Amino acid sequence: MQALEVLTRDAVALAKGEVVLTAPESEVARQMQICNACRYCEGFCAVFPAMTRRLEFGKADIHFLANLCHNCGACLHACQYAPPHEFAVNVPQAMAKVRGQTYADYAWPPALGALYQRNGATLAVALALGLAFFLALGVAVQGSLWGAVAAGNFYAIFPHNLLVALFAPVFLFVVLALGMGVAKFWREVKPATSGQPVSAPAAAEATGDVLRLKYLDGGHGEGCNESNDAFTLARRRAHHLTFYGFLLCFAATSLATFYHYAFGWVAPYDLPSLPKLLGAAGGVSLAIGTAGLWRLNRRRHVLQGDAAQKPMDLGFIALLFLTSVSGLALWLARATPALPLTLCLHLGAVMALFATLPYGKFAHAVFRGAALLRHNVEKRQPNPIGLGAD
Repeated sequence: MQALEVLTRDAVALAKGEVVLTAPESEVARQMQICNACRYCEGFCAVFPAMTRRLEFGKADIHFLANLCHNCGACLHACQYAPPHEFAVNVPQAMAKVRGQTYADYAWPPALGALYQRNGATLAVALALGLAFFLALGVAVQGSLWGAVAAGNFYAIFPHNLLVALFAPVFLFVVLALGMGVAKFWREVKPATSGQPVSAPAAAEATGDVLRLKYLDGGHGEGCNESNDAFTLARRRAHHLTFYGFLLCFAATSLATFYHYAFGWVAPYDLPSLPKLLGAAGGVSLAIGTAGLWRLNRRRHVLQGDAAQKPMDLGFIALLFLTSVSGLALWLARATPALPLTLCLHLGAVMALFATLPYGKFAHAVFRGAALLRHNVEKRQPNPIGLGAD
């Protein structure tokens, strides 16, 4: 009977041209109404000050708030209405479900949004190994898969122009797909968040929030909650190691590309060259960070997130870990007969990572950055309902 009432209500709303909320979106709206009456968690993170600016929660508001949430778990552990209370308020889990939905809703091209539901650890590792096998097969046909290469010359195995032809189109597609997705997200949440233009102070504060992972401190500086209510900074530190490790590796690759085209300095580079220093530091940081994230993700309580997204989370973590470890192994194998095989493994992992970036957990960094920017623009405007504090 209840399902029939919901279908009837949605049909009437569609006939009137109104926006119909999905079940996860309706659940977030319900919980935000309860939280708006309570206000106990108002100082915990950006979600609650943003919530106090609203009396009703439409689709754009819900998408905005869901991507502001960092899923630290502090509000769940502090809430007097959390399960098993009849109100069943679980903001981190409700927000996580909508957040996963927004990745698919704003995916570009739209038809590929369904890939978010299929992007799991098994698929990610299988894709990396499959691509590595394909590359290894090509090397074996053309030469030797096991044998020393003069001066550790990668380009004697895969010519530079071939690598550019393989990776440049994928990289450009990743930038385009993520850019189109976040642009659509920005357009839709902008009216819901006052629609004010971005100012330099707002952009600077949002950048600081992203770089410091400000809202993974639980609102009190002690970190996220473990399943037993204990506080820990392990999640914040693992995220920092992963985030900055990825940036260092990307910087090393970008600088090596600049060296190649600007000065004709051909890879591989030796210590103490800057690309090698950046790559080594980034690889170690990325390996440690992803190992920590894997451990934390596997032991997290079921109430602290959306179980349906675990395969996607673990798939992304696995590819980052494989990329970092195979890169470090490639450095160690440079002067050994294992170089060709190790290079194939590393390139397979990198290709799989980039192929899945627009349709995996990487999207959350892009959408959350946009939401934080929107929040820092909004909070500089007068509160339209005059309640709460930013």
